[in-house]
Amino acid sequence: MVGMHLDLSGKTALVTGSTQGIGEAIAVSLARAGARTAVNGRRPDVVDEAVARLREVVPGADALGVAADVSTAEGAAALVSALPEVDVLVNNVGVFGPRPALEITDDEWRRYFEVNVLAAVRLTRAYLPGMRERGWGRVQYIASDSAVVIPAEMIHYGVSKTALLGVSRGFAKEAAGSGVTVNCVIAGPTHTGGVEDFVYQLVDRTLPWEEAQREFMRVHRPQSLLGRLIEPEEIGNLVVYLASPQASATTGAAVRVDGGYVDSILP
Repeated sequence: MVGMHLDLSGKTALVTGSTQGIGEAIAVSLARAGARTAVNGRRPDVVDEAVARLREVVPGADALGVAADVSTAEGAAALVSALPEVDVLVNNVGVFGPRPALEITDDEWRRYFEVNVLAAVRLTRAYLPGMRERGWGRVQYIASDSAVVIPAEMIHYGVSKTALLGVSRGFAKEAAGSGVTVNCVIAGPTHTGGVEDFVYQLVDRTLPWEEAQREFMRVHRPQSLLGRLIEPEEIGNLVVYLASPQASATTGAAVRVDGGYVDSILP
């Protein structure tokens, strides 16, 4: 059996919201696979720093930065103007935060849909036609276990991620038969920036990190079959596979990298 080599050389990939956390890990993973990788964020200085880190981690990487707020129509248009053609679009940008359900205002609901849903819709609308014309492309949406298990403390976030599942399936039908695949990635509880502080708010601070996170998962996230937090690189690995030619028969799917957190055979 020949080993699988995921090679994205010659492809241009764009990852929105990729200056930190999961988005940054995805950008690094795509660059390692040989893709020309565009890092995106709102602030030029932060984008430049993320591009520098990527080049340090992946020597020789073909990386560029595009600063634009894709949650607005103007920002999305500016990004597309700066980067008119991509082969792999990863819609990762998103916001989240706890709020009592009955206290979520209309403006907050609108903000969550602008950032978490409409940003992805705008960029898909901009880039999918070119992918179809070229007969190859990959569109991905980074969703969450919260899309399926709506968290009581932030239903606006969960509902926005549920919407992405429908957006992904709908655009997959639009791309049917064209050589372009469209998929959702359902990410589970992930080890990112402030998560360690959050974990240590709930478990003994004297525990080493590996023990602390497993205790946190055992007590506070018992649904997980992994028993630990997911590393951002593990999400990046799945994104690279779905972006590769080897995933040509996977489209219209919601693919889970959730450590078995969602207690369901299907998402």
